[in-house]
Amino acid sequence: MPKQPVLGRQRRTNPFIWCFAVICSLIATSVIIAGIVVFSGYLVIRPKMPLLSVRASRLDHLYYDRTGVMAVRLTILIRAENHNQKAHATFYDTRLLLGYHGQNIARLVANPFDVGKNATRELNYVVESSPIPLPPEEQYLTQQSLSKSKLMLFFLKGSSRTMWRVGPLGSVKFWLHMDCELLLPVNGSVVNSHCSTKSH
Repeated sequence: MPKQPVLGRQRRTNPFIWCFAVICSLIATSVIIAGIVVFSGYLVIRPKMPLLSVRASRLDHLYYDRTGVMAVRLTILIRAENHNQKAHATFYDTRLLLGYHGQNIARLVANPFDVGKNATRELNYVVESSPIPLPPEEQYLTQQSLSKSKLMLFFLKGSSRTMWRVGPLGSVKFWLHMDCELLLPVNGSVVNSHCSTKSH
C-alpha cells in the first residue's frame, strides 16, 4: 500500500500583518473619498481669490521749495474684491507703505473687515505727509518731474491676508502682496489705476 504524503504545517499570516493591511486600506479609501469630495466641492463652488486693487489715486497738493523740502497730500482709493458667489471673505493684517523714490511717506492700514459674497468694499485713504527733506539725487528727480513730465512717481507696497470658507471643506487663507507704481499728474487729475495684489 502506498504511503500517504505527509502534509507540513500550514503557515498562518501574522495578525499584525492583517491589521496593518486593513489600516492601509482604510487610509487609502479615506484619501480617495476626501479627494472626490474636495474636487466635487471645487466644481460646485468654483472659489476665486479675493484681492485688493488700486482703483484711483490723485495728488491733491504738492509743496516743494528750493531747499529740497517736499510735502504732499494724496487721495488713494483701494477696493477689496470678493468674486466668490457662495462665500464671504475676511481681510486682515492689511498694511501698505506709500513712498516717493527712496522716502517713506505714510503707512496705510485697515482693521479686519468682511466683504460679502460677490461684493466689493472701498477703502478711501487721504494721506498727508509732514515736510520731507530730500537728498540731492531725489531733489534732481523731483525738479525734472516738475519742469518736464509734470508727473510724480510714488509707490505703494505691502500685504494683506485673506480668509474665506469653501463650503463644508473648511477655510482657505492666503497672503496678498501689493507692489504698485502710481504716476500722478501734478495738476491734481485723478488717475484710474488697476494695479492689484498677487496671492501667495
